[in-house]
Amino acid sequence: MKSEGNGMRCEIISVGTELLMGQTINTNAADLARELFSLGIGVYYQTVVGDNEERLAEVFRQALSRAGLIILTGGLGPTEDDLTRETVARVLGLPLFRDRGWEGRLEDFFNRIKRPMASLNLRQALVPEGGKILPNDRGTAPGIYLDLQEGEGPLIILLPGPPPEMLPIFRKQVIPLLRAKLQEKGALAVLQSRVLRVIGLGESELVEMIAPLLKNQSNPTLAPLAKRGEVHLRMTGRGRSEEEVQTLLEGTAQKLREVLGDYIYGEDAEELEAVVADLLRAGNKTLALAESCSGGLLSHRLTNIAGSSAYLLAGLVTYSNEAKMHILGVSPATLQEDGAVSAKVAEEMAAGACRFCRADIGVGITGIAGPGGATPQKPVGLTYLALAAQDFKFSRRYEFWGSRQDVKERVTNTALHLLRLYLLGKLKSN
Repeated sequence: MKSEGNGMRCEIISVGTELLMGQTINTNAADLARELFSLGIGVYYQTVVGDNEERLAEVFRQALSRAGLIILTGGLGPTEDDLTRETVARVLGLPLFRDRGWEGRLEDFFNRIKRPMASLNLRQALVPEGGKILPNDRGTAPGIYLDLQEGEGPLIILLPGPPPEMLPIFRKQVIPLLRAKLQEKGALAVLQSRVLRVIGLGESELVEMIAPLLKNQSNPTLAPLAKRGEVHLRMTGRGRSEEEVQTLLEGTAQKLREVLGDYIYGEDAEELEAVVADLLRAGNKTLALAESCSGGLLSHRLTNIAGSSAYLLAGLVTYSNEAKMHILGVSPATLQEDGAVSAKVAEEMAAGACRFCRADIGVGITGIAGPGGATPQKPVGLTYLALAAQDFKFSRRYEFWGSRQDVKERVTNTALHLLRLYLLGKLKSN
């Protein structure tokens, strides 16, 4: 059986022309990969192939040459274009036999729904020689488990395509079989991941900073994943117990913290706005927001957190110059001389929000989200962010990129990053 280290090398083959045409989203491969990961089984390849016998045979032969576990989903229905079981049997040189138990289940099913059973449905009771039926409680196509050469060849698992049928069969029946197989071979492992979330660095800059760790990685492995406005560092460890893996992961996390410091804002599912909210609560600080180009998105992100009324006093979307002047007290002279998109306007917006709401901290955001409204001097994505507090003033120019939504999300990410640094005492006034 092909393996890597102590693990089993897996390939997932998704069968269905509708997947290739984009008419159906291939959620099965993602669901299976997550379930296999929990067993310490690595998915090395994922292939999608249409309802074509020769192309499916070609893909299956390739999988036989490189994987110890092959899982095929789809193509187990009763019609002529459902070719998976027949193609697998032909490539393996195995005869098909009719499973009388499943044939009886099919007959009972059609009797219960008071419909005649078409002869085509009997194809769903066919099993390659040596295969084991995996009963389907939600449909007429069973799964099939095939262990070749008494464990020395690959494990082959055929599963129905509809996710509500596929996933329960895999979880309830396949996982126990795989766990037993891994235990038998002494290959049962614990595989876990942790994610460190990084803000304020681009992916290439981050990779340069942690280059020695990336170069020398083994267990755990380390992978940077670029997200919109931030980077996630995924650590994946393998061991014989959960405690062993957690120790390995924490060791790598500590090395990353030593290099990246305050650029790491959280772990796993921890969101940036939740981290900022916790800091505001812990410091007993109140906040007022004055947004222009972000259109209230920063307010939206913070108010998505339960209990945000404890620290957020107001979110003001002062889009027009008139609103900036009349609500926030931005000087008409500043607007005239520097323009609405400028550091001085952002500073006056932040100070005005702070004053208007009697908040401890004010944030001002002004910029050009695009796609229109730009000039050669002020391109799309140009944004000024400002923070104001007692005896504290900060502003900075940024140039973001992407679509209008991309710019808005990057703007609010950066504003939250600056807020976090301020609350940690790491942002200097200018």
